Amino acid sequence: MRNAASLGGTPGRVAVGGESAGGNLAAVTALMARDKDGQMPIFQLLVYPITNYAFNTPSYRANARAVPLDRASMQWFWGHYLKRPSDGANPYASPLRAPSLADLPPALVITDENDPLRSEGQAYARRLAAVGVQVELRDYTRVMHEFFGMTAVVPKARQAVAAAGAAVRARGYGQSG
Repeated sequence: MRNAASLGGTPGRVAVGGESAGGNLAAVTALMARDKDGQMPIFQLLVYPITNYAFNTPSYRANARAVPLDRASMQWFWGHYLKRPSDGANPYASPLRAPSLADLPPALVITDENDPLRSEGQAYARRLAAVGVQVELRDYTRVMHEFFGMTAVVPKARQAVAAAGAAVRARGYGQSG
C-alpha cells in the first residue's frame, strides 16, 4: 500500500484478492495487517481460497479425485509450501485457524461445487460473518476449481466475475476520485 500512489492508486483504497493460493495470500494479508497494525485493505475478494491445512473436510472427501484440483495435488502443493507439516497450524498459512477473524475488511467469498476447497472457503465465510464482518458467500454449483477464469466458455464464470466486479465497485473502485 506504500506504493499505491506510484501505481496510480489511492493508498487508503487498496483491496486484496485472489484465486485459490492467491485467495490464501489475500486473506493472510488482511489478517497480518490487522495483527501487525498495518494498512488494512478495504475489501477482500477470495475466490475458492485455501484457508486450512486439512484434507478431511466434506468437500475433500467428495472431491478427492476432482479435476483439475484433487486431494493428492493439494497435499503436494502444501508439501512444497510448508517447511514442515506442523506449520500448517499457523494462521498465516491457514487463516481459518486464526483465534479470531474479527476486525477484518468486508469480503466476497466465491466457492464452487466440485472443488476440495469448497468446505474451507464456506467455513471461512461463516466465521467472518459470525464476528460481524460483512461477508457475501456465493457458491456456484456444477462447476469446478478454476472456473472463475473461464468466462469465454462458462456462463457461471461470467456471473462470478460480474459479482466480483460489482462488489469491488461497491467499495468505490472504478469511479473517479
